[in-house]
Amino acid sequence: MKQLRGTELKRLHRSWRRSNEFRLAIILENLQSPFNVGSVVRTGAAMGAEKLYLTGDTPSVRSSGAQKAAMGTDKYLKVEHFPTVAEAVAAAKADGYKVVGLELADDAVPLFSAGLTPAVAFVLGHEDRGITPEALELCDQVVFVPQLGRVGSLNVSAAATVACYEARRQGYAISGTPEGGLLGDLGDDFGDDFGDDLGVDED
Repeated sequence: MKQLRGTELKRLHRSWRRSNEFRLAIILENLQSPFNVGSVVRTGAAMGAEKLYLTGDTPSVRSSGAQKAAMGTDKYLKVEHFPTVAEAVAAAKADGYKVVGLELADDAVPLFSAGLTPAVAFVLGHEDRGITPEALELCDQVVFVPQLGRVGSLNVSAAATVACYEARRQGYAISGTPEGGLLGDLGDDFGDDFGDDLGVDED
């Protein structure tokens, strides 16, 4: 067994991307840490999210802290900042997304029981206060990540990763996973989309 590098890694990512065309986006409301913003950006880029909607006091993806965590992956996402969460949610819905809040709330359902296809935009809130009451009311649905240990919450960037992976898992349950083993018979077309760069850094 050996690690995949270069062309093999690009081929692997491309095979999985072509097998899951369901849409994904992220809304960040009043995040405090630019490092969390950058981590969410990198997760979104890795998971093929189309757009990042920033609202309230959320730091810019171009801030030094966000850039350090994102490592330049913000270039793979469309990023827009809205003054209010109502405007951000309205924009996401106009773009065709079901807006799903990630929050420990009384009417929230487990993440894996929510329908996250064909297009979902996750809302994530402040590291301590979570999503605002206004944003919760605007969401089409609110979900939570069941936790079995003695810690009651996840870091916001970790929660974003879990949510994005669950959305992709549901997509593959519908579309199926790539055929032909790990790499498959995928040809030598390596120039399209962002496969030439994303996922091949060796940090």
